[in-house]
Amino acid sequence: MPVRSAKAQWEGNLTEGKGTMSLAGGAYQGPYSFSSRFEEGKGTNPEELIAAAHSGCFSMAFSNQLAKAGFTPKRVSTTANVHLVKGEAGFSITTIELVTEGDVPGIDDAKFQEIAEAAKKGCPVSRLLTGAEIKLQATLVK
Repeated sequence: MPVRSAKAQWEGNLTEGKGTMSLAGGAYQGPYSFSSRFEEGKGTNPEELIAAAHSGCFSMAFSNQLAKAGFTPKRVSTTANVHLVKGEAGFSITTIELVTEGDVPGIDDAKFQEIAEAAKKGCPVSRLLTGAEIKLQATLVK
């Protein structure tokens, strides 16, 4: 299996510094800063990139689990909401909410929920992020 990589560079102190992040595959390169991470400034941040990775991985894992169970999804769309919280020990990612919608012909909601939960547990990014509570809200679109 290939090894995936990304690169970040930071210049300056935490609150006034700035940085850039880039994906080795070339799909993204852009700025990040204190403002883009802890406020509403322009640019990205590590939590947003984790959300992209988690939503992409879960969507693929869920689609695969559905297909293995005999249901071919027309579409699986997932949003991941990553919560960064400041506590006594510093900042932590405490919760990730996966909100997914699937257009899956021939499946009932109970089976859809069962497979969604299995995909959440089996997704490689979910397994990596076990230090955070991962919540799932799955909606079957008909």
